Amino acid sequence: MALPKKKHSKSRTRKRRSSKKLGYSTVSRCPQCRSPKLPHRVCMTCGYYGEKQIIKMEGDK
Repeated sequence: MALPKKKHSKSRTRKRRSSKKLGYSTVSRCPQCRSPKLPHRVCMTCGYYGEKQIIKMEGDK
């Protein structure tokens, strides 16, 4: 197994690791109640996914 001949400096190591940070998650709007939600997920406010109600919420009759 190959080994490095010289030690990498802290700044060189940190420069390489700086691009591995987490990005922002995208947020879309629910077509039914217009509340923010994650894309391709059921809306936790109204229980709809697209045009279908998947989860029956407590306020629904």
